[in-house]
Amino acid sequence: MPGNIADTSLARHVDMQQVAAFIASGDLALPPQKTVEQGAATSVLLAASPTVEGITGRYFEDCAQAEQVTARAGAVAGVAPYALDPENAARLWAVSEALVR
Repeated sequence: MPGNIADTSLARHVDMQQVAAFIASGDLALPPQKTVEQGAATSVLLAASPTVEGITGRYFEDCAQAEQVTARAGAVAGVAPYALDPENAARLWAVSEALVR
């Protein structure tokens, strides 16, 4: 998970009042704020490190493989089991291919 990167303009079109309302309602939990470098670290690791060579089909966050979570309840980390399901991945690939033809 890249995290909550404040020093970018990625959220320039997001209504901050809506975000504040979501946070206040408990419907949205933001991960801890990160620097640009911290936000990019996992992507750089996966692109350049031989320590992850051959590892595919997994989710990573904070430079480590994400733990599976079965209940969100305010969690801002982890990966749901359905996201690791090979049948779901194959179906998503087929739908994506059909959409770009």
